[in-house]
Amino acid sequence: MHLAQDFQELFSFAALISLLTLSVLEIVLGIDNIIFISITADRLPRAQQGRARTSGLLLALIMRILLLCCISFIAGLKNPLFSIGDFGVTGRDIILFSGGVFLLYKTTVELHNKIQGYDESGIKIKKTSFNAIVMQIVLIDIVFSFDSILTAVGLVTNLLIMIFAVIIAMIIMIVFSGKVSDFINNNPTIKVLALSFLLMIGMVLILDSFHQHIDKKYIYLSIAFSLFVEMLNIRMRKKSKKPPLDNNNDLRDVI
Repeated sequence: MHLAQDFQELFSFAALISLLTLSVLEIVLGIDNIIFISITADRLPRAQQGRARTSGLLLALIMRILLLCCISFIAGLKNPLFSIGDFGVTGRDIILFSGGVFLLYKTTVELHNKIQGYDESGIKIKKTSFNAIVMQIVLIDIVFSFDSILTAVGLVTNLLIMIFAVIIAMIIMIVFSGKVSDFINNNPTIKVLALSFLLMIGMVLILDSFHQHIDKKYIYLSIAFSLFVEMLNIRMRKKSKKPPLDNNNDLRDVI
């Protein structure tokens, strides 16, 4: 009965505005997810990278929809499971802490390989299996899903709007993940910047698991500013590679 009522409300003007707003927020909150996927899928042979990204995101979409259908379960994860002194440890805390540690580990290993120059050598072809990459994408998406799901629940109560917003955001992520991946992996300095961003997100997840909330908008603003500066650097490097004009030759041609 409640689902039928949600469906009737879906085509109202207010519902469409909510859908648009929530879709944009889902895309913004999915930036860290796209970066992680781009870097992780690069461990596979080029021919498999696109399929890994798409498969991982589609499975992640199914998981997000299932989580949205279990709002009461998500809410229950905020209840303490046990206590360490005065600190009540919840299921959400365990998931965020585990996700943060995993993200720090993966990013640190990737940064180490990058600094050591393994990206350009045969050591990089210590290829992870296709299924392992897809599972990593799904698992880290579940961790990142908490922000988007809690945001969705805070903004709207219509389950169908939340599901459609997640679907729209995921379709956009699938469409643009290849371009983002190519851009990151073709620009070494951008890749280091992206890895640094993931390190920050990993730390934020760990701090959040200890109930020290940091507003992500400050992180997004800092990474946007860093990206802007790096884009200027890339533009300057490209211009510096252009051969200088030989004024003497031009003068001789005129004479």
